[in-house]
Amino acid sequence: MIQVTVYKTARHEYVGFHITGHAGYDEAGRDIVCSAVSALVFNAVNSIEHFTDDESSCVSDEEAGEMEFRFRSRPSHDASLLLDSMILGLESIEDSGEYDPYIDIIFKEVQVP
Repeated sequence: MIQVTVYKTARHEYVGFHITGHAGYDEAGRDIVCSAVSALVFNAVNSIEHFTDDESSCVSDEEAGEMEFRFRSRPSHDASLLLDSMILGLESIEDSGEYDPYIDIIFKEVQVP
């Protein structure tokens, strides 16, 4: 199962996430749930880095299926929108009847540096 922890502030601003695990929907290379989650996550991170000036930290281990992403300060409007879009896509996967057993999303309140 893929586990996603989305970090948010007391003001409900998303400021990062931690993702770990593999879906286990199908064998490696054929797992459409892992592929969908990877596409959403990598596109969001790459878009934030390419289209915004926000400073962030991103550490990943593809073999372990793990990624930790955090903004170094409050995210800009554009960066927030990109992260919101990623979370919407992940929630759509989780809310579907067929793929729900393969992804779990939780929200954790954190302090912004």
